[in-house]
Amino acid sequence: MSGTRIETFGCRLNTFESEIMRGHAEKAGLSNAIVFNTCAVTAEATRQARQAIRKARKENPDAEIIVTGCAAQTEAETFAAMPEVTRVLGNEEKLKATSWLKGSNAPRVDVSDIMQVKEAVVPMIERLSGRTRAFAQVQNGCDHRCTFCIIPFGRGNSRSVPLMAAVEQVRRLVAEGHNEVVLSGVDLTSWGADLEGKPRLGALVTAILKDVPDLKRLRLSSIDSIEADEELIEVIAAEERLMPHLHLSLQSGDNMVLKRMKRRHAREDSIAFCETLRSRRKDIVFGADIIAGFPTESDEMFENSLRIVDECGLTFLHVFPFSPRPGTPAARMPAVEQAVIKRRAALLRAKGEERLAAFLNAEVGTTRDILVETPTVGRTPHFAMARFSQQMMPGALVRAVVKAARDSSLDVSVAA
Repeated sequence: MSGTRIETFGCRLNTFESEIMRGHAEKAGLSNAIVFNTCAVTAEATRQARQAIRKARKENPDAEIIVTGCAAQTEAETFAAMPEVTRVLGNEEKLKATSWLKGSNAPRVDVSDIMQVKEAVVPMIERLSGRTRAFAQVQNGCDHRCTFCIIPFGRGNSRSVPLMAAVEQVRRLVAEGHNEVVLSGVDLTSWGADLEGKPRLGALVTAILKDVPDLKRLRLSSIDSIEADEELIEVIAAEERLMPHLHLSLQSGDNMVLKRMKRRHAREDSIAFCETLRSRRKDIVFGADIIAGFPTESDEMFENSLRIVDECGLTFLHVFPFSPRPGTPAARMPAVEQAVIKRRAALLRAKGEERLAAFLNAEVGTTRDILVETPTVGRTPHFAMARFSQQMMPGALVRAVVKAARDSSLDVSVAA
């Protein structure tokens, strides 16, 4: 192989940061290198990264293998101990151009204390390689300490990109031809808390839509509804260019489980949030993350999670069977049996499939503007997958009629 290959695991932030690293590696003239941008959200994610590294070394015996990302930040010694690994870079180091220029003089392990990082300095990237939807990172880190989550120790405390810098980032992506931009962050709705005047996310969204009039579609990544400010709710309700799809960091539908997770909302808060927005914008849809089998979760507690899918009117469900993450308080709590966790996860997924099918069937006969992702596949404003019967141009926005619903997607044809 020649040049640099980047293998990205995990979240949208890693996708964005992989493009920053790609630019740094190219400018540094790095050749015959494979970069693993890892995820630490579950122990399984870390295991998969190690497995992929071993496979890459067998297939590329002479390549330089660089490991970075959240798992590298939280478990630097684990990856440093792997004979397949050439270098380990921390989450702060991977974004610095100088980290990629050091060559043979670079330290094998270059991982600093992420908790000492106070500012979000985001290098500008113009275009995401091979992607029609662009991601704009406007926030990093997290000040909360949910008992199941290791990510604050991989990302550090919450840091916000200043408003004008964030607007400029979006403006440049639009100028490069992106019709849709996704605002992303580790804890997106905490944006602004560390900036002068403590602006809220609603102010940022309003500014982007006002100051970047050529932006066709703006989308929000996962949000914490308890942090949603009134201006954000107003702009979601009123602005058609802000897509009618929100993904909620729900995690559970039971109040006792939420308390043991150290979440800051109750089930009633989530239900009220969805009802409020649906009353203001009739076509809005919601997705959510839900953990099945969190320690101490009883059958009754799980039933509350199952019921909240209908009570919030969720359309897209991301179900995570609980996986103990070493170093987190939840890993020390009384565990639920694996067979029970598996069964509960299956029930949640079945409920999610039922809700998605109902939504997709209701879409038949509607006309939607679809962002084309591949020659035959795109996404509707509600983030439903749409399949074209003919070849389309990736990146284009195409008005299409929904003809049928099948296999968790929509069959569409270009509107006359």
